[in-house]
Amino acid sequence: AASKLQSAEKLMYICTDQLGLEQDFEQKQMPEGKLNIDGFLLCIDVSQGCNRKFDDQLKFVNNLYIQLSKSKKPIIIAATKCDECVDHYLREVQAFASNKKNLVVVETSARFNVNVETCFTALVQMMDKTRGKPKIIPYLDAYKTQRQLVVTATDKFEKLVQTVRDYHATWKTVSNKLKNHPDYEEYINLEGTRKAKNTFSRHIEQLKQEHIRKRKEEYINALPRALNTLLSNLDEIELLSWSEALKVMEKRPDFQSCFVVLEKTPWDETDHIDKVNDRRIPFDLLNTVEAEKVYQNHVQHLISEKRRVEMKEKFKKTLEKIQFISPGQPWEEVICFVVEDEAFKYITDADSKEVYGRHQREIVEKAKEEFQEMLFEHSELFYDLDLNATPSTDKMSEIHAVLSEEPRYKALQKLAPDRESLLLKHIGFVYHPTKETCLSGQNCMDIKVEELLASSLLQQDHGRSNLYHDSANIDKINLFILGKDGLAQELANEIRTQSTDDEYALDGKIYELDLRPVDAKSPYLLTQLWTSAFKPHGCFCVFNSIESLTFIGECIAKIRAEASQIRRDKYMANLSFTLILANQRDSVSKNLPILRHQGQQLANKLQCPFVDVPAGTYPRKFNEAQIKQALRGVLEAVKHNFDVVSPVPTIKDLSEADLRIVMCAMCGDPFSVDLILSPFLDSHSCSAAQAGQNNSL
Repeated sequence: AASKLQSAEKLMYICTDQLGLEQDFEQKQMPEGKLNIDGFLLCIDVSQGCNRKFDDQLKFVNNLYIQLSKSKKPIIIAATKCDECVDHYLREVQAFASNKKNLVVVETSARFNVNVETCFTALVQMMDKTRGKPKIIPYLDAYKTQRQLVVTATDKFEKLVQTVRDYHATWKTVSNKLKNHPDYEEYINLEGTRKAKNTFSRHIEQLKQEHIRKRKEEYINALPRALNTLLSNLDEIELLSWSEALKVMEKRPDFQSCFVVLEKTPWDETDHIDKVNDRRIPFDLLNTVEAEKVYQNHVQHLISEKRRVEMKEKFKKTLEKIQFISPGQPWEEVICFVVEDEAFKYITDADSKEVYGRHQREIVEKAKEEFQEMLFEHSELFYDLDLNATPSTDKMSEIHAVLSEEPRYKALQKLAPDRESLLLKHIGFVYHPTKETCLSGQNCMDIKVEELLASSLLQQDHGRSNLYHDSANIDKINLFILGKDGLAQELANEIRTQSTDDEYALDGKIYELDLRPVDAKSPYLLTQLWTSAFKPHGCFCVFNSIESLTFIGECIAKIRAEASQIRRDKYMANLSFTLILANQRDSVSKNLPILRHQGQQLANKLQCPFVDVPAGTYPRKFNEAQIKQALRGVLEAVKHNFDVVSPVPTIKDLSEADLRIVMCAMCGDPFSVDLILSPFLDSHSCSAAQAGQNNSL
């Protein structure tokens, strides 16, 4: 049965620092009159107290016992703080109890919760004789039992806490979730909430540190790849310290893709540790010993790799000097001749086999080419072969007998099947010279011609049809503006001023304008003029002096010469130019007639429009009427160029060809097919024939 404990009539509280100094305080050991008390628990501190004597405490307890014994109520002595017990103090307490009619002594420790409950249980049993004689457990035994309970409960609680895997979790959230779990309640009862919270906090910190450790490990493992990207040149970094190498890396264009510079450092104390999708390495991590070691290993790897490449090339030259190595000879037959070679000792077995394989491919290819040349030299052997039958055994024996005396025949002795195959292919090619039987394979001239025509001409036809479609429905005008000393930019600004969001109204229609002003002095003039992303419909050439007009004329001549010499796009040669005269200030307006005359002369020479300054006085350099006149000229030129230069072709049947050309070229010749066919491919009126006829135009 449960017992209810009460202490309703407390007399006073005495803190531990006052024990032994009780005489300094008001003494009222027992109240006057009858006490409503069933039993007494007399506590004696057996630890080494501060500023007090144990004898004084025992004297006080003795006086108190005399008063308590008068009540005839059960008394139990609790020896407290046994976890810090002084042995002779405990013996004196036990002797005191023995002298007082064998009082029961219970050794306790509130700190470790040892025998605390036993004190009250024993007192209740003494008050209620029906409960039996109290059983007092020695302190050490009780301590071991209690610690075992605590260890078991702690182990279960820690396993419970370890189910939390997110280090962002809070104690409030987790405790609310676990409060009904028996392992949680048992630990709280034994050790208290504070220890439970501390255990949880340690676990959370371990999770966070483990997360940081893994992130750091990922960054360190990724660092070699970043160094290979940014510091791959050994000559540049071989003598650099790590701090100097960091400065070099910061200036690389790809630096931001490999590293991130954080506003706050160190990185493991910022929210960057949670950005798992950001694989960039925190730059402040590079100030660690681990990062510097990775850099040193990187430099050593580059040095070793450079040495390895050098040794592989040296070994390759060694193989080239060994004359008896024949095509198809196994590596095992050669290794004994190079075993003492310095380069061979340095490189790995895999490298040596790779180098030997590369050497074999070269000498085999050379031997096959020489064998093929030999077959052409002995063309008389193949004159009398039946065109529609396989050569007889006797004929093949005759051919082999003649060729076997040749060193080039003997060179392929270890590759006899390949040699036989080459011989049969040669026979087939001699009597059936087609691209399928061509000995040059994909380097056959017929195949290269067909591929070139199939790719180039069909693309040009597609582009021509697109241009035809666009010329009828053009709603965007790409303009290249050429000028000197900022004049091109001024014209572009004036056009934009007259536009709304780069849309220009002209003759009742809205056109989107894409303007590219470029100074005529720019060294990148030709590369900026014509790109895959920007193909101008026309070029405005603006001038305001004799010098700028002369310079513009030279630029136009250079552009047209470039277009005719380099096959960028055949329409570039027909790019329309428009000369525009800028308005003059009053101080130089007297030069206007001269500029007008010179501009018109250059326009006539170049066969391009000239836009004059309108009559009247205008505050700006360019007038709206000039701009509209120039744009109309561009639109007209685009339509004219397409209609005249690039009409949609009419495909003729091959049987109706007007001109047949036989071109003889050696298969395998390094001479470019593009260059051979350039007169046709550059022609504005040339297109591919019908599908399946890729060798006709």
